[in-house]
Amino acid sequence: MVFTGQVKSDFLKDIIVPLNKKPSLINYAATDFLSIRESLIDYVKAAYPLDFENFSESELGVMLIELVAYMGSVLSLKADILANENYLHTAKLRRNVKKLLELVGVRMKGPISAAANAQITWPWATGGPNPWSSGEADLTITPANRVLSMASPEDGAQMSFTLYKVLPSGRAELSNATGNLILTGAEAIGTTSGVHTNLVYLEGSLVSQTGTFTSAEATKTIVLANTPIVEGSIDVFIIGAPSTSGTYTQVENLFSASGATDKIFQIIQSDDFDATLVFGDNITGQSPAPADSYTVTYRVGGGSRGNIGKGFINASVLGTLGGEHAGTVTNVSVGTGGADAETVAHAKRYAPLTFKRQDRLVTLPDFESFANTYVSNYGSTGKATVSVRKAFSSANVIDVYVLEKASDFQLRRATPQYKESILSDMNAKKMLTDELVIVDGLIRTLDLVLTVRIDEENKRREPNILSLVRNQTLDYFSVDNREFGQDLIIQDLVRYLHDIDEIRFITVDNLVDNVMLEHNEIIQLNNLTINSKSV
Repeated sequence: MVFTGQVKSDFLKDIIVPLNKKPSLINYAATDFLSIRESLIDYVKAAYPLDFENFSESELGVMLIELVAYMGSVLSLKADILANENYLHTAKLRRNVKKLLELVGVRMKGPISAAANAQITWPWATGGPNPWSSGEADLTITPANRVLSMASPEDGAQMSFTLYKVLPSGRAELSNATGNLILTGAEAIGTTSGVHTNLVYLEGSLVSQTGTFTSAEATKTIVLANTPIVEGSIDVFIIGAPSTSGTYTQVENLFSASGATDKIFQIIQSDDFDATLVFGDNITGQSPAPADSYTVTYRVGGGSRGNIGKGFINASVLGTLGGEHAGTVTNVSVGTGGADAETVAHAKRYAPLTFKRQDRLVTLPDFESFANTYVSNYGSTGKATVSVRKAFSSANVIDVYVLEKASDFQLRRATPQYKESILSDMNAKKMLTDELVIVDGLIRTLDLVLTVRIDEENKRREPNILSLVRNQTLDYFSVDNREFGQDLIIQDLVRYLHDIDEIRFITVDNLVDNVMLEHNEIIQLNNLTINSKSV
């Protein structure tokens, strides 16, 4: 035997890691697949130095290690998600945000219906026999004839519009125990009194649900049969005992009731926007008496698909005035305001402020949260900011700058009806010494030209990449993501768009400087041009 100069030893066979020492070899910081895999390999090398030495990827033992790492990363992710979803600030799933807010009495808003001004022209407007000349008083349109169904121009699916009367105050007449729409000759225009313009079409199919309370429990409930319920469309009428009969008003929370006789109800919605109406218990709100009958009217639908063009509706409508007459109804304005249910981002921003103000308006954040979560009685929403005047003795004068929401990406000048509605509801909750002034906010329209650099190997996917850039840009300028007085910082926009992995980099070609705004201005994207270059 030739001595090689090396002394071989099997001392490693004598090294055994005691069981109580093995936990010290565990890397508890490993959470993702790669870190768990490497930690397991290090553990095997330390605990079994001679029993397993082949760490090639084709080895069966390495495959088992990777399977364990796979399961560990999945379980770690689930644990992180469960922890994050327990807190409003980090929660992402809508159903979890909704449940967290319900714990503090704040409800996420459901879908909003589009609204369009409407006009009916009756046959006698063009020279036919005028039934009002014979002394007839009212023209009646039944609930069935108030609803018009058609295909949506957005997706081709079926949608419905319901006809409502606009009161002199500018509000839609939603509270109507019979469901009939009543028009009078005095409300018509023109010498022939055959054209009615005091009408509005609200998207959604009208549903009437009747029944009788049979439960002897103090807290009564009504489960609405149809879904999804349009926000702000529910009206409740109860007939029975003198103390419980009448119209009941929706409130955000029954605990906001000021007395045992308040005729109010609260809505509890599911994730699918099913609705259950909950009435008071004779302590916080009036409880209907057993055997009282109820009529609940509401609309089903909502969403941006109801934002139709002017003149899109042109149909026949039947009314009764001495006999049945067929008029022609059309929408004389575009349908605007239709929006999907409240987003998670919007709810997380304003829900804490809504909880903090406790159904009264005292501080500026109270006014701002109310205005930005407000839904008018015909379903319109808006964007607002508030400020206090600082001139001499006008410190109690609060200017509320508002714009009405036309779509998810567009604002418009608020209508007189919307201004009157929000002012009336804010005055009911403000401090006695405050004076509110509704002011039009200003829209700064912006044209944007972008150039996207794409790697040559991604050239085939250019249309898809440009679509991603377009959607990301629209999201950046969406109504929920822009605030009054929020300057446009070019670098922030570029950084936001660079979240798209498929692009090399983006430049803004038509803006040299940042766009700076006043406190009552908000940026709205007008035209968007996206160019591309291969690099």
